[in-house]
Amino acid sequence: MHLSTCLLGAAAICFAALPAGAADKTLTVYTYDAFTSDWGPGPAIKEAFEGQCDCTLEFVALDSSIGVLSRLRLEGENNRADVVLGLDLNILAEAKESGLFAAHGVTPDNLQLPIAWRDDTFLPFDFGYFAFVYDTQVLADPPKSLRDLVEAPDDLKIILEDPRSSTPGLGLLLWVRSVYGDEAPAAWAKLARKTLTTTKGWSEAYGLFLEGEAPMVLSYTTSPAYHMIAENEDRYRAASFAEGHYMQVEVAAMTRSTDDPELAQQFLRFMLTPGFQSTLPTGQWMYPVIDLPEGLPAAYDRLVDPAKPLLFPAEEVAAERKAWVEEWLQAVSE
Repeated sequence: MHLSTCLLGAAAICFAALPAGAADKTLTVYTYDAFTSDWGPGPAIKEAFEGQCDCTLEFVALDSSIGVLSRLRLEGENNRADVVLGLDLNILAEAKESGLFAAHGVTPDNLQLPIAWRDDTFLPFDFGYFAFVYDTQVLADPPKSLRDLVEAPDDLKIILEDPRSSTPGLGLLLWVRSVYGDEAPAAWAKLARKTLTTTKGWSEAYGLFLEGEAPMVLSYTTSPAYHMIAENEDRYRAASFAEGHYMQVEVAAMTRSTDDPELAQQFLRFMLTPGFQSTLPTGQWMYPVIDLPEGLPAAYDRLVDPAKPLLFPAEEVAAERKAWVEEWLQAVSE
């Protein structure tokens, strides 16, 4: 209820309508803006959690997963967050090194992930695979591998995201490195000639793609499910790449500075229940990390299913990320 809708003389009535304790018990969650948007899972998750926590769930929305960690490090121990949600597996080691997170104290005994998960600080809440999504009405025969894309004629235009500010951009950086190894700079130089633009984040890139600026965009294997389910539109597909697709796992953690660790733990436990997880396939457009009682929407049966998930250890990404970003910058600027 918005207090601005209350008449001044009736303010007490408005406060009385709030659940007992909700006005003075708040869980603050730092996340990224796509999660909290009207079309994202945030609103449904807020309603479901507030229905059982006797509290107010407050999201602080930032521009990206990488932006969330940057904000937290800038604020240090003075941050307002009780929970940080949406960090990417590829920046996990860097997040741990910050010393800003506490052990979650949760036993995740129902996880269903393609990889084993053992971490006492970070808990996964969704996963997916990066992919190049294309418009079938413009591109009838898409590349069938990353190498095919790299070697394609330069008039095949693609839209990418910056690995310094975007989770998909970082994912592609690691994808190229996992396929090409030390030959990655040459691959980046060829991709640069096909790149229409490199945006700061995913939303801008995907918006340009939908406007018809280029026939391919860096996104996720699950992106076509949105068009199938929400728009009844079948024209957008993810290209299946023979080398495999780089994997993303998104995680959440409790901050060391939280003043209500019990409430933070309650949220993390809730995160691994159907009440949270069932919002992901059609809100986050990612895979849940538990088996849902109702299963996945039928459209998910039509998506690219990577036979070979690609993934660097988080520690290797932390050690090499800066050098690989510099490698990318030099290659695309020549």
